[in-house]
Amino acid sequence: MSDAPALTRAAPPVAVGQPLIRLRGVTKVYGTGEVALLALKGIDLTIAAGEFVAIMGPSGSGKSTAMNILGCLDTPTAGQYLFLGAHVESLSRDRLARLRRRYLGFVFQGFNLLARTSAQENVELPLVYRGEGAAARHAAAAKALRSVGLGGWEHHTPAELSGGQQQRVAIARAIVTEPAVLLADEPTGNLDTRRSQEIMDLLRGLNTDHGITVLMVTHEPDMAAYARRLVHFIDGRIDSDVLNPHPVEPGLPAGQAR
Repeated sequence: MSDAPALTRAAPPVAVGQPLIRLRGVTKVYGTGEVALLALKGIDLTIAAGEFVAIMGPSGSGKSTAMNILGCLDTPTAGQYLFLGAHVESLSRDRLARLRRRYLGFVFQGFNLLARTSAQENVELPLVYRGEGAAARHAAAAKALRSVGLGGWEHHTPAELSGGQQQRVAIARAIVTEPAVLLADEPTGNLDTRRSQEIMDLLRGLNTDHGITVLMVTHEPDMAAYARRLVHFIDGRIDSDVLNPHPVEPGLPAGQAR
């Protein structure tokens, strides 16, 4: 199938509540023959714009494989992945890269910052890849850093920042392109409890105040408690998919809700 028109231009705003992502019968097989591993076994999942979804499950459950497919970092062996109506599984490599650049932002457990470059330069990297001019890059990066509470820290290198600050830089880098979806893979895995709460407050704020859809892989129930929807994977299948009736509000410890 051909690319949907929405994915051939700069990303337009996506209305909250609009169907954004659909997985239909998605399977993923690694290897062949006797050593083949069936990592996903027919996943059906629909995510609307503006949701905050925590994807959970034990090691080997398929949650990371599903996240890689959702982030267009891997492709399904069978089944359909629709993003705003576009059949992602049939897109060319160039169009997949375009989708990632224009619609998706990524935050990883290990921060993945360039060690010898400033916070400003780290945040500007996605805009360099998009061919933005220097003035536009500088302005957008400064705005993104302010939005994560790091105004005035633009010229500090990662070695001069705490773990929590480094993750904030990583989040600023992920949102500098104004993505529709933020994919966070264990974003608090390297942080202590206080810094973890700060990062989760930030993610909830980006979701609530800016309408960014957040998909977060975590094995920590305290962090998943911030999400509005909880999807549990077991043995390559979705075991449960429920709304969180009392998500933690920004500024409150996990387990408390206003």
